[in-house]
Amino acid sequence: MHAPNLPIATDTPLTWLGGLTAREFLRDYWQKRPLYIPNAFPGFSDLLTREQLLAYARQEDVISRLVQCGEGDDWQLEHGPFTAKQLNRLPAEGWALLVQNLNHLLPTADALLQHFSFVPYARLDDLMISYAPDGGGVGPHYDSYDVFLLQGSGSKEWQISVDGDRSLIPDIPLRILSNFQAEQRWLLQPGDMLYLPPHCAHYGIQRGAGTTYSIGFRTPSHQELASQFLMFLAEKVDFPGMYADPTLAAQAQPGQLDPLMLQQCTALLQQVRWGEAEVADFLCSYLSAPKQHVWFDEPARPLSETTFAKRAQAQGLQLDRRSLCLYHAGSVWLNGEPVPEALQQHPLLRALADHRALAAQPMPAAVLDWLYEGYCAGFIHLD
Repeated sequence: MHAPNLPIATDTPLTWLGGLTAREFLRDYWQKRPLYIPNAFPGFSDLLTREQLLAYARQEDVISRLVQCGEGDDWQLEHGPFTAKQLNRLPAEGWALLVQNLNHLLPTADALLQHFSFVPYARLDDLMISYAPDGGGVGPHYDSYDVFLLQGSGSKEWQISVDGDRSLIPDIPLRILSNFQAEQRWLLQPGDMLYLPPHCAHYGIQRGAGTTYSIGFRTPSHQELASQFLMFLAEKVDFPGMYADPTLAAQAQPGQLDPLMLQQCTALLQQVRWGEAEVADFLCSYLSAPKQHVWFDEPARPLSETTFAKRAQAQGLQLDRRSLCLYHAGSVWLNGEPVPEALQQHPLLRALADHRALAAQPMPAAVLDWLYEGYCAGFIHLD
C-alpha cells in the first residue's frame, strides 16, 4: 500500500471514491448521504495478520476494545490492553476486536489513511482495524462522525437505515439500537468500501472471519471546543493587580453578593477579548496536540546538528506518523506547540504540514535548527 502524492488534487478522479473527484464527493456526499464503492481498492489484502492484530491489542500504548454479544440484548464491552490468555479464550463466534490508531504504528496503515487527506488533517483522525469471526460484529448503531468502511479479508454484510428509529437498548455499555430496521443492504468483498455520513445507522455482520478498516474523522463536540478554548485562553490573559473595594459600605445582609463587587468583576471580565486569530491559534494547538496515549521515540544515538543538517538537505525528511503540523495565516503549530515566531511565515513549514515531508533541498540555518529539535524529540525523521 503506497501513499498517494500529497496534497491530493481536488479535480482528479479517484478510484477509491468510485471515480469521483474529491470536489465532487465533498459536494454531493460528504455529511449528506451514503456511498457504496465497489472495488475501491483493487486487489486489497490485509495489512497485517490476525495474530499481529491480536498482539497489538495486548500493548499498553494501543487503544483496543472487545465487543461480545450473548443471549438477546446481553452486549458486553471490555477495554484493552488484553492478555494472551483473554484472547486465546475467545469463543468461536459472537465477538469483534477493534484496534485503533494503527496508522501510528504501521507504515502501510498510514499510507492507506493518506488516501483520505482530501479532508483537512484537522479532521482526519485515524485508521481502526476490526476483526470478527463469522457472524461477528458490534451491533446496529450510529456514529457522530463520518466513516469509510473498507473490507479486508472475508465478506461483510452491511445494513443501513437513514431515517429509522434511534432508540437504544437500555442498561448496556454500548449504544446499540433497539429497533433497527434495514433500508439498504450490501455485501462487501475485499477492496469494496462504504462511506457513511454522521448519524446514519448501520449494522455490519461478518460473513466468514475477516477484517474491516475504518477511516474515521475527528468531530469534537461544541462543549469540548468551548471548554478547551477557555482553558487555552486562560493561559494567554494577563490581569495584574488585586481586587480592592475602598468604598465598601456596611451591608445589613452579609450573605448577599455585594453589588459593587459584581460590577467590578463584570467590568474586569468583559475586558477578555478574542477574535479569529486567537481561535485559529487555539484550533491549531488543540487539534495538533498528541492524544494522551501517544508518545514519541527519541533517537537512541542522535546525530550531531551538523551531520543532521547535511543529511536533511541531501536526503529530505518526514514527519513521524504520530506527528501533526497545522497552520493558519501567520501561525504554524507542530504537536500542540507553536514554531518560533521568526519561522512562522516560512514556506518550508507550510510545505511540511501539507506534504508531511520535505524533499532534499537547501534549507536556511534557522529552519534546520528547528527541524533538529524536532528530530531529537522524535517528531521528525530523516527520509
